[in-house]
Amino acid sequence: MTDPARRVILVVDDALDTLRMLCDALAAEGYAVLVARDAEEALQRFDIAVPDGVLLDAVMPGMDGFALCRQLKATPPWSHVPVVFMTGLSETEQILQGFASGGVDYVVKPLRIPEVLARLATHVRNAQATRLAREAVDVAGMGAVVLDGQGRVAWRSPQATRWLDGAFGADDLEAGATWLQSTTAAAEVWMPMPGGRRLVSRHMGQSGFSETTLLLLMAPADAAAHPRQPEVPLTPRETEVLSWLAKGKTNRDIADILGMSPRTVNKHLEHIFEKLGVETRSAATAIAGQLLPQT
Repeated sequence: MTDPARRVILVVDDALDTLRMLCDALAAEGYAVLVARDAEEALQRFDIAVPDGVLLDAVMPGMDGFALCRQLKATPPWSHVPVVFMTGLSETEQILQGFASGGVDYVVKPLRIPEVLARLATHVRNAQATRLAREAVDVAGMGAVVLDGQGRVAWRSPQATRWLDGAFGADDLEAGATWLQSTTAAAEVWMPMPGGRRLVSRHMGQSGFSETTLLLLMAPADAAAHPRQPEVPLTPRETEVLSWLAKGKTNRDIADILGMSPRTVNKHLEHIFEKLGVETRSAATAIAGQLLPQT
């Protein structure tokens, strides 16, 4: 059984020599490694265990890597997994096709193993941090949705999934995506829900990969333009610390501004993280905008 503390990497390639080389290199770096010789085997691996990252050959018999990547990104429970393409194709058209299908990076064969490992480690680490930050909003009674560059739902938190399924039906994701897309132009949109409530969607920004993050909240039907904020028992001092954290200040900056020691700031942040149910600064910042009054 795989150690749950180890990162799991799926290598998909029809060349045995490449599989052996990558498996040895990844194992030496402490990864648990899964292998697949084609797209069908890769999907079977995902059904058993969702990996933390994928090294994917673009050219394989049957379904090619581009089509497999599109299918992975179209499947919400798998769409967060970073896919790094590896192939002998080095024309600009193929590289653009890899990114368009949802890949986060592209390495050309013959592979330079140290480069592959460095790129993979960065993308796996970034993907995990992003996923934790997005899922953290569920703890505060909110939901998160990520739209890709074409306006399709690339990822949604469990809370967002429940609300969208209730509003549009579990089988009508296209209608939900159309409604969510309207948020990108209006900054905030809402729709009535059963029980005298409204589902609110807020635009939270766009990433460098043309992904758009939306925050979903459930509010009373008669709520004002800004729905009721979730109640978290922060002290006045903790509220000040969180406010400056949300503005991008470091612990030392916050200490200087509020006239306290950096150690005291750390203590306040520990209590804030515990109350918000998060573990990282980015996750706390994502929630802060909904807890703190807008100035």
